[in-house]
Amino acid sequence: MMRAKELAIFAAITLALLEGSRPAAATIPETQRPSVAPVLRAITPGVVNIATKKVEIVDRVFREYFDVPDRALRQETQSAGSGVIVDAEHGYVLTNDHVVKGANTIEVTTKDNRRFKAQLVGRDQATDIALLRIKADNLVAVPLGDSNSLEVGDYVLAIGNPFGLGQTVTSGIISALGRTGLGIEGYEDFIQTDASINPGSSGGALVTLDGRLAGINTAILSKTGINVGIGFAVPINMARLVMSQLIATGAVKRGRIGVTMRNLQQSNSFSAAAEGAVIESVELQSPAAYAGLLKGDIVLSANGVPIKSSSQFRNIVGLLPIGTELDLQYQRGKEMAATKLRIEAPRQSASGERTSRN
Repeated sequence: MMRAKELAIFAAITLALLEGSRPAAATIPETQRPSVAPVLRAITPGVVNIATKKVEIVDRVFREYFDVPDRALRQETQSAGSGVIVDAEHGYVLTNDHVVKGANTIEVTTKDNRRFKAQLVGRDQATDIALLRIKADNLVAVPLGDSNSLEVGDYVLAIGNPFGLGQTVTSGIISALGRTGLGIEGYEDFIQTDASINPGSSGGALVTLDGRLAGINTAILSKTGINVGIGFAVPINMARLVMSQLIATGAVKRGRIGVTMRNLQQSNSFSAAAEGAVIESVELQSPAAYAGLLKGDIVLSANGVPIKSSSQFRNIVGLLPIGTELDLQYQRGKEMAATKLRIEAPRQSASGERTSRN
């Protein structure tokens, strides 16, 4: 048998051998560790939770036939969503229209757990954008980016309040740009991302890795209602145009120039242009007619923004305030040309209905 002293020596030698067989752990300085934490520390205080309450009459027919008081048939529902502080000085918060639609009361909770009653400045169902205002000090706004500069493959972060869990961050890339035809909104130009967006995240922030707001998270494509890697955000440039009108008048008033359009690839006419929107018809005595535009012209840019599709051009016309001047670059045959026109208010038909042309 080993003596106690020999046993202690043996144990020490064995431990030393075991320690020596382990690979040394690599120590990476905190400043070199791959992380988006510094960006999130700066911007997450600008993403808020939104709680709404809505009071509805449960059975209007029952009320009318049996003369039951409204209060006996009222039902209160609650829902949760997200929002983004975009102007700390004035307390402006962007969110989705569907988050606050029909709400009787709206409450905003900041990351530091302060709660504020929110005023609805205005909402626009066609873009699913709404603007709130809260009266609060020491707010942090998320800097606005430029969604026109985004590229497929750019890394993005989605921040919101999924399932009411509280502020949550997910990451991914931009999967596609300019998504349309989804039937989600009237004016569609979505950013598609695989960063997880789930119920409750609507109205939250989609940000680039430099901490700038790229879009307002809006919807997912899923048969189950759970994220499957296909989420959509309203580009911040579109939301910014809506916001400016909501601040000015409380509503978005859309104008027209008097044309119908289609995508370039749907045109049978020869063109050297790779992208653009083809004019299918020009209304008489319209801004487009006075500007000299003709059927078959291909609009290449508007106010310096390259036009990639007819829906994009429709969005530009529909989101700029009435009276705004448009600088158009277009192609007629093989010749390039330019013209200017002014967006005018929609005309009314004999029945009093507004026309829906661009």
